[in-house]
Amino acid sequence: MNWIPEPLRIATFRAYWLSRLTSTIAQLAMVIVIGWQVYDISRQTMDVPAASLRLGIIGLVQFVPLFVLTPLTGWAADHLDRRWVARGAVLLELGCAVALGWFSWNGLTSVTALFVVAALLGVARGFAGPALGALAPNLVPREILPRAIALSSIAWQSGSVVGPALGGYLYAVSPATPYLVSAALLAFSLVSLMTIGPVARPFADNSIGFWRKASEGIRYVRTNRLVLGAISLDLFAVLLGGATAMLPVFARDVLHSGPEGLGHLRAAPAFGATVTAAFFAFRPLKHDVGVKMLWAVAVFGAVTVVFGLSRSMPLSLACLALLGAADMFSVYVRQSLIQLHTPDAMRGRVGSVSSLFISASNELGEAESGFLAALIGPVVAVVAGGIGAIAVVAIWAWKFPELRLAKSFDPPEIGDNPTNTSRRDHKEPVT
Repeated sequence: MNWIPEPLRIATFRAYWLSRLTSTIAQLAMVIVIGWQVYDISRQTMDVPAASLRLGIIGLVQFVPLFVLTPLTGWAADHLDRRWVARGAVLLELGCAVALGWFSWNGLTSVTALFVVAALLGVARGFAGPALGALAPNLVPREILPRAIALSSIAWQSGSVVGPALGGYLYAVSPATPYLVSAALLAFSLVSLMTIGPVARPFADNSIGFWRKASEGIRYVRTNRLVLGAISLDLFAVLLGGATAMLPVFARDVLHSGPEGLGHLRAAPAFGATVTAAFFAFRPLKHDVGVKMLWAVAVFGAVTVVFGLSRSMPLSLACLALLGAADMFSVYVRQSLIQLHTPDAMRGRVGSVSSLFISASNELGEAESGFLAALIGPVVAVVAGGIGAIAVVAIWAWKFPELRLAKSFDPPEIGDNPTNTSRRDHKEPVT
């Protein structure tokens, strides 16, 4: 049993890991099919730029609910039972899968229905992200948390490999099949979450009002420059380098590979990310974590440029795999820094802010890519975005020296770094 990573030897973390894996497969299978259906339906009456704009709108309708609900989702993760918050989010996703399966089975799928369900998925993700992110540290000892984060990322990235490919292949069987399979996977995810028993709850100071509590996560991120720099670097780099948003366009009209090819293209980044996360699960990163994160984001931008210029499916897949590996490297460092520099009583609210930034980079990145593609074309938009991501790295390396100076994941002792407020201003509550 020594070959099994230490966090997976803990029964509650295994249930958490299985839940995240199966829910991610279901989410990504649905997302890939929703994107394909919106673009395919739109191309029946629209040209490429106008249909690309519809893809951008999908990202926007997923982001708006998360943006509006951020104060509530963070508060819920810190003041309610995190297990039940996550269970409720998965249940909502299950309802979305059943609804889309019913629409597809009866031939009633429309762009409007797809947009509404995409918005509901945004609501579910808004609650699930902070709750699941804050729950994981409650299930493992602090000293193995970086490995648990890597394993949690493996669950996400493995689901991201299987989900898109599965969605594309199942859609070839029938439009309803991917949604029905997703519903079954989400049901399993819900059952797995139900097996997790009570966990320690963070201390809640009920003398502080709701809005002040809800805004504490924003204030904490704003004053901790290391956390702010790590989160905002991801925001602007992925916002600009959002090549994955344009994959339906590349699959259909650039590489001419159809829905099966789209599944391969969507799975390639997650394949690279999974290999990287698996490596970190057994060989955690220990030295010069900040500089290495900056280089990883620079590689992310560079391979985005090459992908935009590629007309070869093998080269495109290789670029996307490298893109996913670089992104996973950055995610691993960022999430480890955030989790280990944030007190447990605030992890939900800080996680909601992080989720907002991540959603802004992903969903708003999709919107930005769709709008830009409508103006200058999808290929030019992807290449320009990759160049922009490289520029962001240079600016952030200068603007946030805390990132360059971060040598390890461990928070510095009081007085080691005057710019770090994680120990001085927010003490870990005694429970």
